[in-house]
Amino acid sequence: MTSETHAVAAAAGSGTYWLACSIFAISFLLIVSEKVHKTKVALLGAAATLGLSVLSQEEAFHSPHLGIDHSVIFLLIAMMIMINIMGRSGIFEWSAVRMAKLARGRPFPIMVVFLLFTAVFSALLDNVTTVLLFAPVTLLIADELEIDPIPFLIVEALASNIGGTATLIGDPPNLMIASRSKLGFMDFVVNLAPVVVVMLAALVAVTWVLFRKRLKVDDKRRDHILQMNEAKLIRDPALAKKSLFVLVLVTLGFATHGSTHIEPATIALCGAAVLLLISRLDAHRVLAEVEWPTIYFFVGLYVIVGGVVKVGLVSDLSRFVIDITQPTETSMFATSMVLLWFSGIASAFLDNIPYVATMAPMVSEMAVTVFQDGAAVSPVPLTTLHHPVIMPVWWALALGSCLGGNGTPIGASANVVVLGIAERSGRKISFLRFMAYGMPVMFLTLVISTFYLWLRYY
Repeated sequence: MTSETHAVAAAAGSGTYWLACSIFAISFLLIVSEKVHKTKVALLGAAATLGLSVLSQEEAFHSPHLGIDHSVIFLLIAMMIMINIMGRSGIFEWSAVRMAKLARGRPFPIMVVFLLFTAVFSALLDNVTTVLLFAPVTLLIADELEIDPIPFLIVEALASNIGGTATLIGDPPNLMIASRSKLGFMDFVVNLAPVVVVMLAALVAVTWVLFRKRLKVDDKRRDHILQMNEAKLIRDPALAKKSLFVLVLVTLGFATHGSTHIEPATIALCGAAVLLLISRLDAHRVLAEVEWPTIYFFVGLYVIVGGVVKVGLVSDLSRFVIDITQPTETSMFATSMVLLWFSGIASAFLDNIPYVATMAPMVSEMAVTVFQDGAAVSPVPLTTLHHPVIMPVWWALALGSCLGGNGTPIGASANVVVLGIAERSGRKISFLRFMAYGMPVMFLTLVISTFYLWLRYY
């Protein structure tokens, strides 16, 4: 056993194990209850995790496995800066009217257009960046049509998580799985994009059933949209051009980071810095409009989850899954199915990033145990990591962790961002209202994934 394994085992046998689990459970219940603002709960839970020595400050702030994921935090801050600057040009109003005209001003077709655009952009960029781009546009078009934007925002969050599942860069868990499994961009596209297309079609069908009769707008509002001259909505053409130029460069950076090896957070920070410079806007005003409550919610949540990861709760659950499925050299069907559903349900309640950080190494260790009789080799040979029997297990982990994020507002980063933007605009989305849509979609997509894995790989 490694020293880290000994530490986890010791924690599990002490009060620290139950202390970390209690902090997580109490924090989660308070967030669900909405009696206290979620950011206050997350920061208080993080303070308890540090103050009661579940995590050390070094672990919380600097550990790549237990601490705050600074890449995600700075990616969010940088993209929020860019979005705030872009918003001052009027480009979002222009986009809102163009998309509404594409759907002839009818609410349900507008929802479908937004859903599909969100999914595609989430696959090409990442789901957090995409919802940062589309949420302001959604709020604007909902105001013009005088309809409730909350169903639109929830559907876009769900679509972003589904669309992001299709590619290596679409959702952070896929990046982590790719790093551990040594799988490339096209591996994810070939193996996950087909089922994502099916799931998006299912999501459109679900929204049709839920909203086609509820989303109504009178002809006067439709005519108002159709007669609008979107060109006049651009308040600062020069800033719009600068913003689009920088956004295109950042998008290209995201799409090619697998080749350039420049991390998305670095690309986003460069884009934000350049746009802040060439826009000549006041830095204090731009930075003041960053969604700081959302940022600090993430910070607190990472620390709380880091505590339960450190004491071994996630590892215990993961080993339990492997123990009951008994993977062999000839078949891991049971392992794939259980891992898919376990990952989906766990990722709905734990942030999927630290969950995958714990699970991905365990899948790698399982491959070594099964195919190399436990003989430790570093690095693990690609023939082991890419063995035909283990490949469906990687895809089950990717599907479960990405799609499970749709279950609750804290399951995926994109969900938290959407709720933060909605709250700032005065349209608070309750925890239970999000779950009322997210949980059925999560279970539907997991069922589709089950049949897909079975039909394609077994």
